[in-house]
Amino acid sequence: MIKLANVTPNTLSYFMLNLVLSRDVDMSSMVLLGILVVFLLGIIFNYIFKMVEMAYVMKYRKPMYNHVYLYLKRLDKSQRLILEKQFTFYNKLPNKSKRYFEHRVFRFIEDKEFIGRSGVEINDEIKVLISATAVMLTFGFRDFYIGLISKIVVYPTKFYSKTNDAYHKGEFNPKLEALVVSWEDFKEGYKTADDNLNLGIHELTHAIHINSIKERDVSSTIFSDTFKELSDLLVNDEALRARLMTSGYFRKYAFTNQFEFLAVVIENFIETPNTFQLEFPEIYVKVKQMLNFNIVGY
Repeated sequence: MIKLANVTPNTLSYFMLNLVLSRDVDMSSMVLLGILVVFLLGIIFNYIFKMVEMAYVMKYRKPMYNHVYLYLKRLDKSQRLILEKQFTFYNKLPNKSKRYFEHRVFRFIEDKEFIGRSGVEINDEIKVLISATAVMLTFGFRDFYIGLISKIVVYPTKFYSKTNDAYHKGEFNPKLEALVVSWEDFKEGYKTADDNLNLGIHELTHAIHINSIKERDVSSTIFSDTFKELSDLLVNDEALRARLMTSGYFRKYAFTNQFEFLAVVIENFIETPNTFQLEFPEIYVKVKQMLNFNIVGY
């Protein structure tokens, strides 16, 4: 019995040649030959595609494509209404992009386990708004699932965390693959659209950042490589670094560590893109590249 998973292109070619040259080729051998040919062509095509895309990414710093779906899923009417009434980003998208966005929200909800704590009952509003925030941040990604998140835990207000024996509004725990948020504070993040304070964006950026280090899909690679470019830029440009720290545009919490810096920077990028671009165009370009954010208004 031949195990295809352990067969290399060279051994496949040798095996097929023997089949073709054999005088005793029967119908079952021809079927097997056909399967092997398809399998080998698949390997070759996948290799060629990866090489071509690698060259494309190196030149243009973005994936060759993001949105290719066999069938677009639809949220039900009440779920779509939540997006239309409460999620400004969705309403700014053209109709075609809205369909992609809706499909991704549907799939994200389907992929994650939502858990209520301290009396929180998980409803469509919770599922749709948290998922929509994740989809917004990864809308320029091909793989939008953020694989390191398997469950989303929702508390009514601040919760006690054993990670540092303190009360938190939100946290991402990669070991437990859990995003944990206070629903009160998550909703507060969307009440003022331009204050650069958004719990959902902040915590989901942590998840995307850590996930990009772990995964090697094309979008994660662009994200992590561009963040390294941004870090190098700030290390080497002393004047930019000084201006960054004294401008007051980014809140002081950004300078806690590299993870908090990126989370705060992306909060600002989403909520006040025009100001960001005017104040720090060099950093803005890098963040836009990280997220592959080719969207009107950004």
